[in-house]
Amino acid sequence: MSSATWRSVFTYNKYTQITARAVRNSLQETQRLAAEKRGLTALRYQTWEDGVGGTQTMLVPELEKDPKKKPAAV
Repeated sequence: MSSATWRSVFTYNKYTQITARAVRNSLQETQRLAAEKRGLTALRYQTWEDGVGGTQTMLVPELEKDPKKKPAAV
């Protein structure tokens, strides 16, 4: 199987999802949990009326937010 054979089977995005899942599953428990948390995304929306933004609403509320922890990309 050549290195480009996967392209005929699935897209690049699907390929990266599969490889990322394999890497996360191969990690030890504590490191795997940290990696899975980094993979979560937060989505929020805001209704605008007359050029003024309303309150921001989280689509999925955050499970736990620790104010002492800083984001990874500081």
